[in-house]
Amino acid sequence: MRCIPISKRVAVLRTRSLRFKFLLYRMPLSQNRFTLLRGMLAVMIACASSVQAHEAHTGWSYEAFCCNGNTVIGDCQAIPTRSVTITPGGYQLLLVPGDHRLITRSHIFRLKQSDARRSQDGSYHLCLFPDENTPRCFYAPDMAF
Repeated sequence: MRCIPISKRVAVLRTRSLRFKFLLYRMPLSQNRFTLLRGMLAVMIACASSVQAHEAHTGWSYEAFCCNGNTVIGDCQAIPTRSVTITPGGYQLLLVPGDHRLITRSHIFRLKQSDARRSQDGSYHLCLFPDENTPRCFYAPDMAF
């Protein structure tokens, strides 16, 4: 990197074949910091608003709060119906390795019905985060009576 005299407030950044110039206007240092922080905040808001969850195998998307990955390394996945038991007031999940990509040992989770989210494909889905011991979101199909 080569710098031109500070009086001109120009910094030159050289890469192999391109030269970029960034002009800095004469502003007090505190105003430079404010401008920089305002720009960083705008970028963070833009990035946060573009966060999207990955899709279930049938094509609908998990909610962004629940999902922390993609279809390969994500923490949301359909689970077998045989691993779910409907109990008074909720569900009991008995998961063994192979039922969910993050499960490495047997787990029993008891979840309240009020915590279940509506599955859009008639299957059960479970999101585990930050580890296999913590169910973050559980999706269940509508119950027919």
